[in-house]
Amino acid sequence: MTDTPSSTSPVASQRIADVIGDRILRGQLAPGTRIIQDEIAEELNASRLPVREALRILESRGLVTLRANAGAWVSRMDLHDCELSYTIRERIEPLLLAESIPRLDDRAIESLAAIQQEISRCTDVEQFLVLDRQFHWTSYSGHQAPRLATMIERLWDTTQHYRRAFTRLGRSEAWIIDAEHDLLVESIRTRDIATATSILETHIRRTKVKLALHPELFER
Repeated sequence: MTDTPSSTSPVASQRIADVIGDRILRGQLAPGTRIIQDEIAEELNASRLPVREALRILESRGLVTLRANAGAWVSRMDLHDCELSYTIRERIEPLLLAESIPRLDDRAIESLAAIQQEISRCTDVEQFLVLDRQFHWTSYSGHQAPRLATMIERLWDTTQHYRRAFTRLGRSEAWIIDAEHDLLVESIRTRDIATATSILETHIRRTKVKLALHPELFER
């Protein structure tokens, strides 16, 4: 991804949104950080208009909060917001998995198993976050429910910072994630939708419960 989108490009706003969004998801811009439009415009050699439009795009994704007469800020959550987001994921993410499983071919399932092998060897938090996201979205890759997928992707994006902060507390329970992932792969391989969706629901709920034990992650 380039950090120098042309201000004359018809897709400049989207490209600027991609740059800023990537920085938010990578943790380079923390929740509550103010985004100065003029600084972004100067850095990316763009006019203020595409930057303004880019921030609106990010607002629609839940990554940025626009405040009248106060500018743009990286969106933040309190514990209640985060718990609610995970509760919604518990309800709807298994639906996307159930939609996907019948259409996953053997190649996708083998890719899923290979990603989990990488996760089991991973010790770096940032790499784990990338692989974990890749694992789950590979399991959803057979879906034909784009609106549902968009809803879930937004929930993933808006909780990314807190998932990162929690993971950095330590991966002493990494074996639990590995076990859950292994069970998911096996149930997907056998097309056992009921078991797969049950495992996924438990997987998501366990993260929610663990996050609730660390309210300090949500302090300003």
